[in-house]
Amino acid sequence: MTIPRGSAQSPKYQRLAADLRRRIAAGEWRGDVPLPVETELEQHYGVARNTVRLAVDVLVNEGRLVRLQGKGTYLKDHPVLDHRAYGPAFVPGQRDCLAEPAEVYTKEACAAGRELTVDFEMLIVRARTDIAERLGLRPGEAVVVRRQLRLIDREPYSIEESHYRAGLAAGTPLMEPDQVPGGDETVLSALGRTEIGGVDHLVSRMPGPEESAWFQGGPGVPLLVQTRVTYDRRGPVRVIETRYSADRCRLVYGLGELGARNPAAAGQEPAGQAPAGPGPDGAGPDGRVAPDR
Repeated sequence: MTIPRGSAQSPKYQRLAADLRRRIAAGEWRGDVPLPVETELEQHYGVARNTVRLAVDVLVNEGRLVRLQGKGTYLKDHPVLDHRAYGPAFVPGQRDCLAEPAEVYTKEACAAGRELTVDFEMLIVRARTDIAERLGLRPGEAVVVRRQLRLIDREPYSIEESHYRAGLAAGTPLMEPDQVPGGDETVLSALGRTEIGGVDHLVSRMPGPEESAWFQGGPGVPLLVQTRVTYDRRGPVRVIETRYSADRCRLVYGLGELGARNPAAAGQEPAGQAPAGPGPDGAGPDGRVAPDR
């Protein structure tokens, strides 16, 4: 087998990594079975040992593979959990997940047969410039931050920080260093600030040192950062910034009328479908790689 030639700027080890990535996505290997050893991959692709080693290093750094001393190289098992970031109610009378965000995580973990645990913190900090702009504050004004550190099966899953104007939170349970029964939404509703809409901003970026230490991801695994600004009829209510490890979460958005859709199937894709077509690094669907000369 030969490695796809790709572009002239694409080093051979990167093209080999792309083909291994394609084969992983196609389900050629299971998590409990080691990948072929380096000599097998050398013979299979007709490349040098160093090319194989560098390609495997790429996938280890991405968090896709893990080397176990004396045992071999395995797929790194990070089951992906779908999170319904937003969508209309599935059935008439059911609340959408803008009205019950805290409950959505619990329901999703339960439906997947996984355990959700949450560590909670409350802080008073100076608002970052972007947070201040979204809340209509001056940069550096005080905001109340309610932080939730979520773990799925004891593995770090997400960091969520809800930012409130200090004047809105003052004298309410939002100032307490504990979770509010029924979620912060119950406090906002009692204050007459029921959220009726929201705008999401989604970006992907690499984690900082503290985030890397908490998520315990591979050095090449990015974060998905969802920043939601919620509104009532008077203006912005809060800014919710949630960071997810990209190898453990898939964000799902619903559009339009979903009453005919099975709630249990929301966000699920047909199983066993591998991506087709060449990737940006020159990998083709046929797995052909040019041998070393």
